[in-house]
Amino acid sequence: MTDRLYYTDSFLHEFEARVLGVTPGSGGISVVLDRSAFYPTSGGQVFDTGWLEVIADAGSSARLRVRDVTENERTADVMHIVEGDSSALLAGTVVRGVIDGERRRDHMQQHSGQHVLSAVFEKLYDMATVSFHMGDESCTIDLATDSVSPKQLRAAERLANEVIAEDRPVEIRFATPEEARTMGVRKIPAAEREKLRLIDIRDFDLNACGGTHVGSTGQTGSILLRKTEKVKQGVRVEFVCGLRAVDTARHDFESLTDAATLFSTHIWEVPQQIRKSQEEIKTAQKAQYRLLEEVAELQAGSLLQSAEERGGRKVVVQYFADRDLSFIKMLAQKVTKAGRVVALLACGGGQPSLVFAQTSGLGNDMGALMKQTVQGLGTRGGGNRDMAQGGAPDGDRAESAIVEAAKSVAQ
Repeated sequence: MTDRLYYTDSFLHEFEARVLGVTPGSGGISVVLDRSAFYPTSGGQVFDTGWLEVIADAGSSARLRVRDVTENERTADVMHIVEGDSSALLAGTVVRGVIDGERRRDHMQQHSGQHVLSAVFEKLYDMATVSFHMGDESCTIDLATDSVSPKQLRAAERLANEVIAEDRPVEIRFATPEEARTMGVRKIPAAEREKLRLIDIRDFDLNACGGTHVGSTGQTGSILLRKTEKVKQGVRVEFVCGLRAVDTARHDFESLTDAATLFSTHIWEVPQQIRKSQEEIKTAQKAQYRLLEEVAELQAGSLLQSAEERGGRKVVVQYFADRDLSFIKMLAQKVTKAGRVVALLACGGGQPSLVFAQTSGLGNDMGALMKQTVQGLGTRGGGNRDMAQGGAPDGDRAESAIVEAAKSVAQ
């Protein structure tokens, strides 16, 4: 069992330890030490990274990168996954562990911020936290509730940051499960343990946790709530703390500033300008659609005048090099409404496509004809008896495909 030094000192970044075992595996070389300050992934918090340094008698040294840290739950060993020449890592070898301090500080800020935030939601709205996840860019908690309103989010964020500004001491305590139940611990783990490690945010929150934490709430810096979404077990709240919150706010500000510059407005007016632009786009799209309908109407009349008559029906076969699928579908609908008409249309603009259509009640099967055609082209498509569509590899093959399909209609 590895003695976990971070249990009592989250600020310990360097330590000495003795190698207990080295095991090669598909994920890399796994090193077990008798003591370690490296935090393994658990409890929603991700692992530390850093280095293991081996100093030989002659003064030569080997430095191996610790790229992952895991936990063997059966033996309670901390497994350090290292990169580099591990030949010097023999059982009994003394090594110096060096934690990546910047990464550790970030994790401490996120995890301590989570404790504050979870306690706030429980105190204000009786919303318990059912899970916590720390990601590379943001963190989340899942709350046992059906919804969280914007007003509740603002109030929770405000109180959480007030607790941080008060710079309350954050202390590590140990207690038996029985003792913890009498101390008002927010959530006691289901797993049986002789002793529980408790994180005590003075006069605000007491919770069982094995993670690394700040020494006082002020070291968390700040908490910024980002967004919420409905998930299976409740509502997921995304947040960032400390320097992540600063980086995120800076990125948001720069993005809004860029958008405001494009709209020639203030950043606070960007949403209003976007809504205005969306309305203008919708209006323009409606006008464009009406114009397209007029063009299709005129085109349909021209095609019907020149269409070949076959057995009491007109067969329209036409390729449009510069049109797209939406246009030829519209055109097919207009043409087939003008009497007994079969329309075999193709386009080359954007994505080359085919549309086969007929006036309802005619004896052809456009879906079957389309299926046969796209099989020959090596593409996909389908539809029903009166209307079908499919893809084509290119404009030339789309054009030749409708000519070939017309032969089947003629039979």
